[in-house]
Amino acid sequence: MLIGGFQKLTLLDYPEKTAAMIFTQGCTFACPFCHNPDLIVAPEGIQFIPEQEVLNYLVSKKNMLDGLVITGGEPTIHKDLIDFIRKVKDLGFSVKLDTNGTSPETVEHLLAENLVDYFAMDLKHAWGKYNDIAHSKMPEMIEKVKKTFNLIQNSGIPHEFRTTVFPGFHSEEDFDEMAGYLKPGETYFLQNIRYAVTLEKDLDHGWRLDVTKIVQNLKDKYPELHISER
Repeated sequence: MLIGGFQKLTLLDYPEKTAAMIFTQGCTFACPFCHNPDLIVAPEGIQFIPEQEVLNYLVSKKNMLDGLVITGGEPTIHKDLIDFIRKVKDLGFSVKLDTNGTSPETVEHLLAENLVDYFAMDLKHAWGKYNDIAHSKMPEMIEKVKKTFNLIQNSGIPHEFRTTVFPGFHSEEDFDEMAGYLKPGETYFLQNIRYAVTLEKDLDHGWRLDVTKIVQNLKDKYPELHISER
């Protein structure tokens, strides 16, 4: 598995857990606002982090850490992801997996073996506009994403869905539609776009959306959901 980054402690990325976090290299999407562009297009001379280095670190911090967050990039494109997670679980750690949903087969396998303790899935846009942001060349991409969405929804595993707000490409009505996909009790985060480092260098900063207002409107309309701004 190609590990492009390793954060040895995070108190924010795994709800109610103290965790380490790895960033896998490569993605099936090319979202213009991606704030980890080096994971999409690898810098020349990049030094990947050996899996064993991560596992050794987890063992050394067993009394301090609860789990490992696996994010990217898109972790599910790596064929050895499942085997790596088995090793992490065998060490006694919980696993949170971040995914864009383009590999439902991998998610099915992970669920069958009960290898993931928490899922976070990106919900890029309303279904009919998805590739306006994802810029994916995958055949049947939207069908794959919908399948993963449904798998996670019905898994019984703690999970969240999240959307990065992209002014000019999202409207208030789009968030209303996306919130409508969720079931009572599910968690939905709206994340503000971060312009400091993005895959596309010259994004228009002029567009604005009042995310706080959008979140409040959604909370009023969908009181059965857990909706927050992040």
